[in-house]
Amino acid sequence: MQKTILITGCSSGIGYDAALGMREQGWRVFASCRKQADCDRLREEGFDSPLIDYTDTASIASGLQEVLDATGGSLDVLFNNGAHGFPGAVEDIPTDGLRHIFETNFFGWHELTRRVVPVMRNQGHGRIIQCSSILGFVAFPWRGAYVATKYALEGLTDTLRLELHGSGIEVSLIEPGPITSKLREKAIPIFERYIDWENSALRAKYESSLLKRLYHSSGPDTFELPPSYVTKRLVHAATAARPRPRYYVTTPTYIGGFLRRVLSTRATDRILTRL
Repeated sequence: MQKTILITGCSSGIGYDAALGMREQGWRVFASCRKQADCDRLREEGFDSPLIDYTDTASIASGLQEVLDATGGSLDVLFNNGAHGFPGAVEDIPTDGLRHIFETNFFGWHELTRRVVPVMRNQGHGRIIQCSSILGFVAFPWRGAYVATKYALEGLTDTLRLELHGSGIEVSLIEPGPITSKLREKAIPIFERYIDWENSALRAKYESSLLKRLYHSSGPDTFELPPSYVTKRLVHAATAARPRPRYYVTTPTYIGGFLRRVLSTRATDRILTRL
């Protein structure tokens, strides 16, 4: 039978490439998006495209049910991917803003995953694959809100993997560094909504650093890779007899993992504060 995968956040970037790549591998892909217009576009491209908005519990329930209705109640792989950035200094992030990003980047993922686990338990197999980040284990300045969601995701996913041991359900994390996407562009409205940088104690640093990076792209980041590199890891995590608990993507992720293993926290801080 044709294998099935549900991928979230497929309007662009990692999710869209993953949908294309898994379809090329012969899978039936349910490429979900949070906006109906994007779902309609993907349906025109031949995908099943349920509407799933991580901030809307009803859409999570109805989107997954649409998948299960189409497959007769089964699902082989869930790839949680949809997320957004939220740049700004930690001291300038309103608590409501932090709640906002956690709804999208963490709580919604948990809601969908909890609904999928019983399906996979009943069928005796499945894969849950989480698109985390280098920022899930290394903190970078100006990215505190996003870092917080990814650190939380990594901890929850590690625990889930332990608890599902022996169930037939495999759990993996994919941890990309810089990947070509619209993450920075899509973060601008969130930044403008929540960050009052002009009245920040760090205003000068915003002007000399973050604002330039956010509004004036100078091209790809150093070591930036296309999203197809994430898709390659996804294919392995979805098909390997023994999928890895973690998949690094891009040179910075390997460097970050090395720093965490070898250097003290103070030594790592000295490197990261210069970025």
